[in-house]
Amino acid sequence: MNSFEDLDVYKECRSLRNSIWGFTKSLHKEETYRLKDQLIRASRSVTANIAEGYGRFHYQENIQFCRQARGSIYETLDHLICAFDCQYISESELNNYREKIILCLKMLNGYISYLKKAKESTT
Repeated sequence: MNSFEDLDVYKECRSLRNSIWGFTKSLHKEETYRLKDQLIRASRSVTANIAEGYGRFHYQENIQFCRQARGSIYETLDHLICAFDCQYISESELNNYREKIILCLKMLNGYISYLKKAKESTT
């Protein structure tokens, strides 16, 4: 791997981030500095933390940033649930996002497991 951009987990989370960005364009103007901003920040935080962790070159720091990314994925889901509660998205749309989020979580958890094993093998 030459870059965090080569990581499958990064690619999947980037796809989620871009999907959410597209959705936020349809939100009401009064949500610009509320739900829209929160969704954009949370989804961007996921990929930013994966990238920052990768750049640390130490397994434990990388793991910690991945854990922060995992928290941001859950935060993103909560904001999408708010969008559903406010009737900005349908239950079907929420479930589609939930499926994407579950895939991202599984991939991120797998990456964290890989990093833990790699760390143990060097000690």
